[in-house]
Amino acid sequence: MIPLKDNLKGRTFPIVNIIFILVNIAGFYLELRQPSPKTLELFFRLYSLVPADFIGDPWSNGTRIFTSMFLHGGLMHLIGNMLYLWIFGDNVEDRMGHIRYFFFYLLVGTSAALFQIHLNPGSKMPMVGASGAIAGVMGAYFILYPKAKILALIPIWIFLRFIEIPAIFFLGFWFLLQALQGWGSLVHTAGGAREMGGVAWWAHAGGFLAGFVFVFLFKKNVFRR
Repeated sequence: MIPLKDNLKGRTFPIVNIIFILVNIAGFYLELRQPSPKTLELFFRLYSLVPADFIGDPWSNGTRIFTSMFLHGGLMHLIGNMLYLWIFGDNVEDRMGHIRYFFFYLLVGTSAALFQIHLNPGSKMPMVGASGAIAGVMGAYFILYPKAKILALIPIWIFLRFIEIPAIFFLGFWFLLQALQGWGSLVHTAGGAREMGGVAWWAHAGGFLAGFVFVFLFKKNVFRR
């Protein structure tokens, strides 16, 4: 399922959400500006998050939790993440307020990274991407706007259909898929593999759960006449 838009209209301009999107684009631009594959590899070595390195020296590698949130493994990785952030982030920011949303995004992104590291501490595969933080935003949206409608593009065999789905079902299915993929990666690791694979499924699931919990600390109470 590919989300296209929701049916909610925010009351405030989502300046922080747009800034996060622009910073992610700027991070990808810096990747493209690397003159050679070797310098690109060095760039990722400096700014991506490697679980084994973090476990070995968390103080020196702590800042990479934040820098890795704004890097991506390719153009489609960036576009997919920014689409989800654009659709779900503006209304979460609207409910929390700009400052609270700023710190909420960084908190759930950090929680997602730590969740993945906890479950795969020996991995030497670099972690990059805003997926964990965006999953936290989606977890908050799940709580704040369960009755919202998400217009999604769904491929059925060779056909494409546009279907409006309640947010609680769209996001619930998304979380279940991440958890199942993460469980499969754990089983694969238990079978003797050294790495879980190229997608940090547990960062997605962990970020969603973090957003699900922390939203209650960051949301503003709305009183209506």
